[in-house]
Parts: sequence; C-alpha cells; structure tokens
Amino acid sequence: MKTLVKLGLTAFLSVNFISAAAQNKNNDTGKSILWEVSGNGLSKPSYITGTFHILCSKDFEIKPKVLKALETSENLVMEINYTDPNEIQALQKMYQTDKKISDQLSADDAKELNKILADYGTDLKSIDSSSPQALYSLLTTKAIPCPQTEIKLYEMELLQKAMKDKKNIRGLEKVNDQMKSINKAYDLKSTIAQLKMSKEYEILFKQMINAFKNEDAASLYTLFKDERFMNSQQEKAMLTDRNNNWVQVMPEMMMKGSSLFAVGGSHLMGENGIIPLLKAKGYIVKPVSSL
Repeated sequence: MKTLVKLGLTAFLSVNFISAAAQNKNNDTGKSILWEVSGNGLSKPSYITGTFHILCSKDFEIKPKVLKALETSENLVMEINYTDPNEIQALQKMYQTDKKISDQLSADDAKELNKILADYGTDLKSIDSSSPQALYSLLTTKAIPCPQTEIKLYEMELLQKAMKDKKNIRGLEKVNDQMKSINKAYDLKSTIAQLKMSKEYEILFKQMINAFKNEDAASLYTLFKDERFMNSQQEKAMLTDRNNNWVQVMPEMMMKGSSLFAVGGSHLMGENGIIPLLKAKGYIVKPVSSL
C-alpha cells in the first residue's frame, strides 16, 4: 500500500490541482460535494463526489455522507484504477522523457528558466531530463501550504477504505489517456509561463481549499475559471473531452452495480460537466445534503 500511495501522489502532482473542485450557476441548490444519480433504468442509485486531490492534514476531511455513499456502493470508480498493475507501470514511466528540456530551449530561455527554478529550490541541471509534467508538478509542490510529510491524498484515503471493505475498484480512463490530455493542455512553453506565477498559485490554492472545505461550489467555479491559469484550449483538453468520454462508460458501470464515482470536482459542472451531461442522458442527478 505504501507503494500505491507513493504512485498516487506522483499522479496527482502531475495533474496538479487542475481538477480541484469547481461549479457554476447550473447547480440546483448551491452547496454540495456529493450527488446522487438515479432513474433511467437504474435499480440502485449511484453517487458522484467531487474531490480535491491534495490537502494538508489539518484541512483534510472526507464528509460522513461521502463515506456513507461508499459504504452503500458496490464499486469505487476513480479517474484511474490505481490497483491495476498495468496502470502502476504506466505511472512509473510518465516522468520519463527522451528529450532534455534544455534541448528544447534557446540559451536565453534556458537561462530564464534556471532563474525561475531557483524559486522552487532547484535548477535546470537537476531537472533537465524530466518531462514537462514533472516540471509542472513543481507548482503543486510549492503551492501546498504545508510540508509534503503532512499532506493527504483524498482519493488514496477513499481507496484504502474501499479496499478494506472489499469494494470493486474501477477507473474511468487509462494513465496514458490522462497524460495525452495533459500534453495537449500544457506544453513546455505554457508550463514555464505557469511557473512564473508561483505566488498567484499559492494564493489560489489556499482560496480553493477554503471553498472546498465549505462545499462552496460557486466560489470554486469563479476561482477555477481564472484565465491566468487555464485558457479555453486547456479546458477542452483537461475537462470537456474527458468528461464526454467518461459519461460514455458511466452508464454501463451504474447498470452493473451501484457506484461511487470520485473525480476532481471541476469535472462535475459547467456546460460540459458530468452532471449536466448525465442529465441530458435522462438521469436524475441531485445534490445530497446527508445520507
């Protein structure tokens, strides 16, 4: 399990907090982190919970209603199945690259990046053989308002609970699919541009943590949509395309058994969010205040 948790951290760092919870005006009743899915031929309801991948221990809590939803479900479905050996192998490879960062930059750009990296406690020589995903993960490492020894991984905590209770574990996509989405959204140039905004990320991260703890969906959406951190192309790659792929496989999973889907909360709402997409398919999706 220690290896699994370590690999989970690697994956969540690579995605950064792009998938931290978000919401918009389509929310039926306002604040909620858990949604029930029923109707459309389902014999039992399933649930969707928005997650915040990485939290400090002092900020970490899995709401009782989320634990109850897991208890009543047959399956835990995450973005990726971290119990699949093939996925674990793919995770181990995702920071590998066959082209050094310095080889992709001019001398002046390399010098500028080296100066930027000093703010992250490293330099270009140390990370030159890393992938852009590894470079991007530095943002999360710096933005988390506590030492790495004090962080909690939301999905990993849910996973350990599900495994203890002998739930079936499933994934909505493969690691390689997720990495393709990240590559489309954040190339080396855009990653370096993001690295320049470390202070802004630190402020944003704290604001989003507070909103998540309060299940304040409207505030999370406003923070998430800040154009400094995500443009329309990046939103399409990281959210829209993946959401549309996921809602194609979710119905079959729900038909086979009650499931708790645990995904980054930014995937829930918006014009192309999971919840409106499921409603468009004829499901009844409603926020849960308690179970």
